[in-house]
Amino acid sequence: MRYLAACFIVVVLAAGSLSGAALAQPKEVFIPLLVYRTGPYASSGIPVANGLADYYALVNERDGGINGVRLTWEECETQYDVKQGVECYERLKGKGAVLVFPISTATMYQLIPRAPMDKIPVVQVGAGTTAAADGRWFPWVFNFPGTYWSQASAVVQYIGQKEGGLDKLKGKKIAHIFLNVPYGKEANPILETLARQLGFELTLLPVNPPGQEQKATWLQVRRMSPNWIFLSGWGVMNQEAIKGAAAIGYPMDHFIGNWWSSNEGDVIPAGSGGKGFTGAAFHAAGTNFKVHQDIFRYVYEKGKGAGKREAVGEVLYNRGLVSAMFEVEAIRTAMTKYGNKPLRGEQVRWGFEHLNLTEKRLEELSMKGFTHPLKVTCEDHEGAGPVMFQQWDGKMWNRISDWIPVMKDLVRPKTETAAAEQGRTLGYTMRDCSKEQGRF
Repeated sequence: MRYLAACFIVVVLAAGSLSGAALAQPKEVFIPLLVYRTGPYASSGIPVANGLADYYALVNERDGGINGVRLTWEECETQYDVKQGVECYERLKGKGAVLVFPISTATMYQLIPRAPMDKIPVVQVGAGTTAAADGRWFPWVFNFPGTYWSQASAVVQYIGQKEGGLDKLKGKKIAHIFLNVPYGKEANPILETLARQLGFELTLLPVNPPGQEQKATWLQVRRMSPNWIFLSGWGVMNQEAIKGAAAIGYPMDHFIGNWWSSNEGDVIPAGSGGKGFTGAAFHAAGTNFKVHQDIFRYVYEKGKGAGKREAVGEVLYNRGLVSAMFEVEAIRTAMTKYGNKPLRGEQVRWGFEHLNLTEKRLEELSMKGFTHPLKVTCEDHEGAGPVMFQQWDGKMWNRISDWIPVMKDLVRPKTETAAAEQGRTLGYTMRDCSKEQGRF
C-alpha cells in the first residue's frame, strides 16, 4: 500500500508538472518561411523573405501580436529547388505550422496533395496553379489577389489601351519570354486564347533555368521584331532579359514584366538601358505609406529588421509585406470564430476563406492606397483583383496606369474547367459551397 501510495503521489506530481508546463507554453502562432537567400534566384528571393519577416516583427512589436497572440517563424533555405522546398516543409510543419507560403509555383504543386492530409493551407500570393482559384475543388489552396491567367488578361488589355483599343491588336506581334518551368508556363493558355480571339500573333520563347543563357532568344527577337514583349522570368533571368533587350535597342516601354519580373534587382543591372521598362503590379512600390514608417520605427530602430533599411520599399520587399499582411488578416479573421488563441491550420483555412479586406480595413492597417481591397470566398480563392502598371525611370518605379480590371468572363470559366480536370486527377470531389457550415 505504501508503494502504491508513493506511485500515486509521483503520478499526481508529474501530472501537475505537465499541466504547469502546458500553461506556461508561449501563446504563439507558428509560420514556416521557405526562403531562398542563395543561388541564382536570390536577388528575387531575398527581398520577399525580408518583407515577410519584417511584417511579422511589426505585428509583434507594434501590436503585441494578433489579438495578443504573438507570431513566431523560422526560415529554411530552399535555393528555389523543389526537393529542398518540400524537405523544408516536412521539417517545419510539425512545429505547429498554420499555413505555408512556398514562394515557388513548382513547390506549390508538390504541396497541394499534402495539404488536405496535413490540414495546412497552402498560400501562393499572386502565383501558383490557376486551377486552385476554384475553391470548390481546392479548399486548401489560395492564390489571391490574382492568378497568372488574370494577370495576363490585364497585360493584354493594357497593351490594347496603348494601341488604341483591343481591336487594334489584330496583326500585332506579341512575344512571351518565359522561364521554362511550371511558373513561367502558367500564362501561356490564356495568352493563346486571347491571340485567337483578338487576332494577334503570339510567339512563345522559353528560356531554360536558371536563365543566364539568352543569346538565341534575343537573336530571335531581333529577327521577328515583335511589337510587344511580355516577360515571365525570375531572379537572374530577368536581369539578363532586360540587358538583352537593351543590347539590341528594343523599345523598353514596350517590354512588360509580370509582377515577379519587375523589381529593382531586375532593372538596376541594366543601368540606363533599363529606363522605360514596365511592370505589372498589385501593390505600390516605395515607402510613401504609413506602414513603412511603422516598420522603421518599431522594427529597424530596434535593430530587428531582416535586411538593410535602405532596401525597405523595393517592389519585392513590398510583395513580402503585403503577402504577410494577407496571412495575418486571415489569422485574425479566423479568431473571430475560434477565439483569440493559437490556432490550427484548419481554423486558419476558414479565416482565409472568409478574408474580406475593405478600404476601411486597409486604412486601419496603415496601407491605404498601398494595395486594393480583396474578398475571398468558398468558391473564389483568387479574388481576381485588378492590376496596375509601373515604369522604371532609372531611379525609381512610377505608376503609369489606373487599376485595370481582369477579364473575369474569360478567365473564370477556363479556371473552373482546369480545376475540375486537375481536381479529378488528384482524386478530389467538388464540394457544394452553399452547404458549407459556419459561414458569416
